[in-house]
Amino acid sequence: MPAQVSGLSRYPIKGLSSEPLNSVTLQAGRGVSGDRAFALALPATVFDENNPQPLSKFEFIVLARDEALARLTTSYDGSTALLSVIDGTDKLSANVHCAEGRATIAAFFARFLPEDQKSSKPRLVTAPNHCFTDVGVHSAELMHAISMLNLASVRDLEARIGERLDPRRFRANILIEGLDPWVENEWLNHELMLGAVRCRGMRLTRRCPATEVNPDSAIRDINVPRELMRFFGHIHLGIYLAVIKGGVLRIGDTVTAAG
Repeated sequence: MPAQVSGLSRYPIKGLSSEPLNSVTLQAGRGVSGDRAFALALPATVFDENNPQPLSKFEFIVLARDEALARLTTSYDGSTALLSVIDGTDKLSANVHCAEGRATIAAFFARFLPEDQKSSKPRLVTAPNHCFTDVGVHSAELMHAISMLNLASVRDLEARIGERLDPRRFRANILIEGLDPWVENEWLNHELMLGAVRCRGMRLTRRCPATEVNPDSAIRDINVPRELMRFFGHIHLGIYLAVIKGGVLRIGDTVTAAG
């Protein structure tokens, strides 16, 4: 069976759960529309929505530091701009574009602030054409990259450590089935076709402490970066892609080397 796209997702708000997609329209030089479009800035973070600059992930509420985020059930409706969050018996539904809604969101997420900042509130921030991707600090092109995960590589790591690794740990936009393990590490500066979409491999994905968090239990149970280093001598799993020629990408589309 040829390699194919088996999953598509975006993460409207940095650090929160994914929105599964059946298809996505991609444009050259752009990432997945609506992906990491919002972030929850820490009280001390300086972010100008009129002049946005890429910042370290740790300027925001993120899973890498705040594993309790994984216990949340979240959804975002782009057509109504409503963010819905369930945390046990606590529920939130608020509009991300109005002042009242943002204030409600800030109050709800104050529980996830570091101890030394709990007297303040976070801020929900966004800016036109700005994506809160982790690698955005390296270049404008990487800010609009798409993250791809080879499921065969995940299974190879699973077999070595003797533990199941839910692909949700890796927060990728595109899941690929049917490849050889680790073949994506050979794609740097090479082009490939995902259906009708032409992409180029840009940067291997360096795995951070967010991957330690079990998406079901919200507990750090497997040190993925340490296991990668132990078995492979690096902490990379997945690759960032740049879109060269856009189009509609769908689940089931084949993945091939570009001719």
